[in-house]
Order: sequence, then structure tokens, then C-alpha cells
Amino acid sequence: MTAPLWTAFDIAAAVDGEVHGAFNASGVAFDSREARRGDLFIALSGEDTDGHRFLDKAFAAGAAGAITSQPCDGPHVRVADTMAALNALGVASRARMAGKVIGVTGSVGKTGTKEALFACLDRSMRGSVHRSVKSYNNHTGVPLSLARMPADTRIGIFEMGMNHSGELDALTRLVRPHVAIVTAIAPAHSAFFASEADIADAKGEIFRGLEPGGTAIIPHDSPHRERLIAAARPYAGRVLTFGTDAAASIRLQDNVPMPHGTLVSMILPDAEATFTIAPPGEHWVSNAMAVMAAVWAVDGDLAAAGLAFADMAGLAGRGQQSRIEVGDGEALIIDESYNANPASMAATIRVLGDAKAERRIALLGEMRELGDDSPRYHADLAGHLRDANVDFALLVGAEMKALANALEGRIEFAHVADAGAALESIKALVAPGDAILIKGSNAIGLSRVVEQLRSGASAGERTTCSI
Repeated sequence: MTAPLWTAFDIAAAVDGEVHGAFNASGVAFDSREARRGDLFIALSGEDTDGHRFLDKAFAAGAAGAITSQPCDGPHVRVADTMAALNALGVASRARMAGKVIGVTGSVGKTGTKEALFACLDRSMRGSVHRSVKSYNNHTGVPLSLARMPADTRIGIFEMGMNHSGELDALTRLVRPHVAIVTAIAPAHSAFFASEADIADAKGEIFRGLEPGGTAIIPHDSPHRERLIAAARPYAGRVLTFGTDAAASIRLQDNVPMPHGTLVSMILPDAEATFTIAPPGEHWVSNAMAVMAAVWAVDGDLAAAGLAFADMAGLAGRGQQSRIEVGDGEALIIDESYNANPASMAATIRVLGDAKAERRIALLGEMRELGDDSPRYHADLAGHLRDANVDFALLVGAEMKALANALEGRIEFAHVADAGAALESIKALVAPGDAILIKGSNAIGLSRVVEQLRSGASAGERTTCSI
């Protein structure tokens, strides 16, 4: 019989709470819409809502028990502060786990790298690898992901994000990674930082939580490499860099585009690896080097990791490619609807440029949180669209006005106000043989456009791979 993830008494000991009815929990949730049978439901209280209002809904969904700060009818552990209890439960989960932990941050590529690490390590340690789900990478998502980690986990992988200085410092001290990765530095959330160097400093906070003797993994080709290395040195027992330069610890030796991916050869400190990366795009070559560096750092199976890259499945919202029926043919949808910043926009527009298609269409939503430089960042996308031989650009949101101005007389385009208008426009525009990139900041809601386009696809729709 499988041991419970948490017993009521384990929870009470971890969070300094009082048991009201014994129970065993097999999972953890703080959103009643995600609560499943056997879960522990944590009733968080926030500015906009109070989880205690949804206790009945969570128990109706099958929750085994709850953490509350108020009396309730079902089995529960009562505490003074449920948010503090969530953090304490995460701390207790990390403390009881004897395996290795990998932390991932960066301006771009965090979630893809985290998912690739899971696939690569789970290939040889089936069922013993745990990772944060979705993009649960903030002050609530990270402790939740920790609390969900089984005690016998051999490798834990946690994504950590931030949009202000000091946030990663707090998160990494919860996670306490043995390996800490910075994927890349780019002007994401630049509205909250004076410069890209300040973003690098904020990302470098991840190294402060490293376990003694831990490994820092840093992009060698980044202009902020030395800044990141300086941030890592006081905390890391070993610093590894990855990139194309001969001085990188993990160096790309060869890179050959293939019909269904990219064949790469990498040199590691005491090994070489040659394998195929199924997800398309040069940025995935960089992600793969970071992943292989971490696999090597935790003494993982490099051969199994290479096989996992060749089989990597799709991630909705982050480059998943699907073919949908259009008239008497098909169109390709490249779903990058989850988020966007200047670096990820440029990378995925290149992927669109590599797609074999009658027409290349870019449906681009505005990029948020770019501060005073937002018009320039948006206008700069014009060059990437031209280089990718994009035939038509459908621009969404007020911030895209700068790109519309830059495209005038160069590429055919339309500029609409919101995702609803974009859906109507693209449905009228799409034709057999088209390749359509859909990308924008999550708040724009372009995922609904993807869903609507795909909902008309046949039962034989083919989903290929993820960025």
C-alpha cells in the first residue's frame, strides 16, 4: 500500500497546528477548482478572495482534509495563518527529502527547461522524479510544489520566477537547490528594473540558496556571464557555463537541423553526448545544454537524457505545434500563447520562419511589463518578422501600435484591439498550407484563440512537439 503524502499529524507537526479529525492526504491544493480526491486543501486568505469560502466545494470534490484558520465541518488542521502554514509545509517537505534538488530560473526558457529536465531524469529514474507543475514559480506556487513532493523523491525540480528584486532570494532559500540554473537573461519585467544588468542581479539571487558544495549553471554566451559568476561564487562549490564558446564547461560542438528536430553534439567536462532535440528552434539548443549540464551535475544518465530529448512531448502555450483542418487542407498552429518578451518573441518568430508553408502568419499580442522602452521593443520585432519572411502580421493590443508603425509599407498587417477581434480576423484569414504563430503576454488571452482554432480540428488532429 502506498504511504500517504501527509498525515494530519505530520501536517500539524510541520505547521504548528491543531488536528481536528484524523486524515491522510495524497496531494495538496489551494484552488478548490483543482482539488481532487484525497487532497489536502489549504484555505488561503488573500486580498481578493478567501479560501475558507470554498471549503465545502473542496470537500465535495473529495478533499481528505484541510488547513484552515477557522472552524469547519470537515477534518482539518487549524493554524493561525494559512499562508505561513503553506510555507512551513514546503519547508518540512524539503527537509525530509534526501535526494537532489535542481532550481531553474531565467528570463526565458524556465518552464521548458524544467519540463525537459523532468523528462530527461525520469527516463532512468521512473517515478522517482518530482517537478513543479504548470508555471507554479512564485511565492505561493513554489511552496505548493514543495509540499506536493513525496518524501522518497530522488530528484526534485523547481521553477522559480520573479518580477522584483528580492523575490528569488526568498524562494531559493525555501527550495535549497543542489544545482541552480539561470537559462538566459533578457528584458522581461523590465518595467520593474532600471537595466538588464539589474535583471541579471535579481536572477543571480537563485545561487544564495545553494546547498554547500552546490553547482551553479550559467549561460556562457550571455553578456552578463561575469556578473552571474560573481553572484554564484560566494555560494557555489562549482560553477559550470554552457554555450558555443570553446571556454564553456558544456560546449556545443555541432548543430545540424533535421526534418524532425536538431541533431546536436555537446562536450561536457568528462563526456560527450550526441542526440536529437525534437523541439524546433535555436533557443532549444541552448536549453538542452543547460539541461545536460544539470543531468551531469547530479550524476544522471546522459544517454537516457538524450533519448528523452528525441521523444519530448508538446507543452500547450509554449510552442506546441498542431495541424488543423482548413477547407480541403491543413494549417499549422504554433502555440506560444502563454507569455512573451522580446527575446522569446525573436526566437519563436525564427521558428515560424523555418516552417514549410504557403504563407507564414504571425498573430502577436502585446508584450507587457516592459516599461518606458516598450515602444522600442515592440518596433524592433519588425526586423525579425522580415528576416523570417512572414507574409502577414496580425497585431493585438494597444502596445502593438509601435510595431504597426514599423511595418507600414513593409509587411502586410492588421492591428486589432483584443483577443476576440483577433479570433474573428484569423478565422477569416487562415487557409490551407498556412503556418500561424500565436504568441503574446498571457494577459492578452491568446490561448482562447488557439483553443477556438483547435476546437474545429478533426479527431485525427496531430500534435507534434513543444518549444
